[in-house]
Amino acid sequence: MQQLRDTASTLMILNDEIAQTYSGYQNDRKLFCRTGCGECCLHPGIEASVLEMLPLALYLHEQGTAESTLEAIQQHEQESCFFYQASSEDRKSGHCSIYAYRPAVCRMFGAAGYRGREGEILLSICKVIRADEPAAVVAAELSLTIEVPPMMMNHKAQIAQLDYELSKQNMPIKEAAAAALEKVLTKAYYASFG
Repeated sequence: MQQLRDTASTLMILNDEIAQTYSGYQNDRKLFCRTGCGECCLHPGIEASVLEMLPLALYLHEQGTAESTLEAIQQHEQESCFFYQASSEDRKSGHCSIYAYRPAVCRMFGAAGYRGREGEILLSICKVIRADEPAAVVAAELSLTIEVPPMMMNHKAQIAQLDYELSKQNMPIKEAAAAALEKVLTKAYYASFG
């Protein structure tokens, strides 16, 4: 169990660095998310690794809510993120109920670099930001020839170095959270005998 805690602690430090890197780039480029926007949280295709959800699973275990959270996740039938708390009727506004423990993919979202088929650097920008900040989007895309944005693959590789086994597969956040909770609960169960 201590190894999981150590890995999660190191990951939380890395997550803070990732969040600062991406928010710094997005602020410098004026690519701002709308306050309270939750459209990305409604998308069922957002994925994370079990490792990314490990800090949350350990926190929930320490709070005594890991088992009840796992049950609730397993019963959750909506396609939106289980941890998203909508505050509008259309569900497009809301907040993350686990913001401090959100996975790296959520910290990178908004505007981030990736490599295209030819190896060229491209910019992934949220469709809401594209609509809200068209001039900033054009300027950011033009700057790609002189400035490399934070690259998602580089940060995913840093995370994978912490524990290849727990980071080798991405899955919907709901499934990754459930798998992380199961791992923590299993480790805790066996640790109780030691």
